[in-house]
Amino acid sequence: MSEQRLKELMSALIAELQDTDGVDPDTLELARKLDVDIEELTDPDVESDSASMLDDAIALESRFAASHPVAEKTIRELINSLSKIGI
Repeated sequence: MSEQRLKELMSALIAELQDTDGVDPDTLELARKLDVDIEELTDPDVESDSASMLDDAIALESRFAASHPVAEKTIRELINSLSKIGI
């Protein structure tokens, strides 16, 4: 998966969370942090912490499992993509 696709997935995920009632602020903040991490990952001039990024993605997946199945699917795709690129 391309870096552009990772960015698209995160943009779609954050937009969905912002438009969904009942999303707690901590979850939205974690998604925004993951978005920043992915931006840093795709910037060759910035050293990123890939372990932290994967941990954040897995934490989001856990939060989405029960109450946001579409978001869970998106974050699962993102985790799989990160794994494929060696994160």
